[in-house]
Amino acid sequence: MNKLTNQQKGSSLAFIAVMFITPDSLFIRLSSIDTWGLLFYRGAIPFVAVLIGLLIFYKKNFIRAFLNVGYAGIFYIISFSICNITFIISIQNTNVANTLIMIAMAPMLSAILGAIFLKEVPDKNTWIAIAITLAAVIYIFYDSLEMGNLFGDLMGITTAFGLATNAVIIRSAKDRDLLPSAVLGKLTVALFALFFVESYQLVEKDLIYIPLMCILCVAIPFVLVTIAPRFIPAEEVNLFFLLETILGPIWVWLVIKEQPSLETIVGGLVIIFTIAVHSYLKLKSSSK
Repeated sequence: MNKLTNQQKGSSLAFIAVMFITPDSLFIRLSSIDTWGLLFYRGAIPFVAVLIGLLIFYKKNFIRAFLNVGYAGIFYIISFSICNITFIISIQNTNVANTLIMIAMAPMLSAILGAIFLKEVPDKNTWIAIAITLAAVIYIFYDSLEMGNLFGDLMGITTAFGLATNAVIIRSAKDRDLLPSAVLGKLTVALFALFFVESYQLVEKDLIYIPLMCILCVAIPFVLVTIAPRFIPAEEVNLFFLLETILGPIWVWLVIKEQPSLETIVGGLVIIFTIAVHSYLKLKSSSK
């Protein structure tokens, strides 16, 4: 790994992370545990797994790392927890494709929030991309209104806002290590779920699906995605995540035959293509 360039390291980490994430929506669909029970395990298991890793990584600086997150870290915990919760609620109340397409909007929403709170005025290409993707989302929303999936889609766009907020918080606190905040966010999700969970019991297939999902689709990518931006720009990492938007619904379609509507496919292709072109142009201009 030491012989690889930063570009190769970052791209490899981002690609591996996304490949681990792509079956996540399928595992959620296959699990039979209630929403809050699922959220409890998706918070608790990754929290314990990553916490052990941080103990090894930080060593003597472990406690200090958690105490140094500051106000940005506290806001990150809140935002991170909310989007973890709304993601699961969205998946369970609309088509997987709809949820992942809504989440793909995060980079565009991040640009809007960055302009408002960080005074980072987007360029002309970004504003055009925002207008196109928002139009596509409205198109998908109109279809969901007719199909009764609007609540799930709204939770999906809330997740995208949460992810965009996370990105803005990270940019506003570049001198702080917010990985401990993300770990505490997982703990917060687990503790919040305790108030609503109906049963902790894992039976039959859930004994396999839940631990597998929490380690492979949550904990491992969680670490890889945190490390990848150290080697390549965040925009390039986001570009890799478009693979989840494409592959996630395919896994669900292949296994449980959940087919997205024509409006979702058309709107999703518009969003994916727009973000891909925008990210490519931004990377091209930054490399000059």
